[in-house]
Amino acid sequence: MKVAGVAGARPDFMRIAPIVRLMRSDAFFQPRLFHTGEHYGERLPGVFPGELGLPEPDVSLSTGSGSSARQTGEVMIRFEEAANADRPDLVLAAGDTNSALAAALVGVKMHIPVAHVEAGLRSFDRSMPEETNRILTDAVSDFLFVTERSAQRNLAHEGIPASRVFFVGSVMIDTLLSSREAAAKCGILDRLRLAEGSYAVLAIGRPSNVEEPESLQRIVRAVLAISEKIPVVFPAYPRAAKNLQNMGLLERLEEGGRVLVLLPLDYLEFLRLVDCSRFVLTDSAGLQEETTVLGVPCVTLRENTERPVTVEQGTSILAGNDTERIVGAAEAALASGRRTARIPELWDGRAAERIVTILRRHFS
Repeated sequence: MKVAGVAGARPDFMRIAPIVRLMRSDAFFQPRLFHTGEHYGERLPGVFPGELGLPEPDVSLSTGSGSSARQTGEVMIRFEEAANADRPDLVLAAGDTNSALAAALVGVKMHIPVAHVEAGLRSFDRSMPEETNRILTDAVSDFLFVTERSAQRNLAHEGIPASRVFFVGSVMIDTLLSSREAAAKCGILDRLRLAEGSYAVLAIGRPSNVEEPESLQRIVRAVLAISEKIPVVFPAYPRAAKNLQNMGLLERLEEGGRVLVLLPLDYLEFLRLVDCSRFVLTDSAGLQEETTVLGVPCVTLRENTERPVTVEQGTSILAGNDTERIVGAAEAALASGRRTARIPELWDGRAAERIVTILRRHFS
């Protein structure tokens, strides 16, 4: 069975990796990894896929930058050409990127079954391009693998037949749990001269935070206030760094010496940095999941989340991008320290195993 696994951004590799690893060990499957190049400035491909037990991508589509619509269209054109040459039996799309939507649309138009990993998640905020990608990808997929019960309810509400929906848990947690030991040996804390629990981590990249000047200014003010109480480590992705530089905010962050701005880190380095932090400030949905399992307080710089279980059972606190709310939530996290969260149902490191079992049973 030929499977085309499509990844466009760093988190996509975390979602795809455990599934492809299992498929490679099963003679029934012939998985191929397609890297679209959607997030081309984040040290991909190269060392990063290797960290997750994957070889280099089998096919690199090299899509590059552009508007959401242009990027989606370009991935569709290039992936269709590759799929015509390869004729996969299944398209495996993960997450909520433009690449996931593009791959799913190509699959359905070529009459190839589509499996969507992390289906059914909803923020109910249509201003987010990711929300559109989620809804449309789910609408055309044949296998919808969900991470939490709320996703099942969302899909039922949208009229998706229950026979297409499978509650399997989070493959992001599979990757996290299988990588934690290796991350502990990477030496990032020694390199940065950091002690466990002595710093906070900042990770932002949502357009609503890094492309809107007022929002970015409010976040910077909050980070500077927080850095007076605890140092903040900030691995800055290219888009965030560029906008901070253009607005003169990067110098403000660095001038006091309490905010350490870094280039993007590899997955193992970043995992170790988060695992040993006092708390995390982020707008990343994936980090909301990871901090919940790690027991690290998470101040989420959003007004909503498509992963409500991380707020209900986990460590995530929604603070938006209001300066006072962010500082207040950070102070509360600093006072409380790490805590044991309720690990959501089926977040046990075996989600990929469930997915592969379901697909094997169906196609055999």
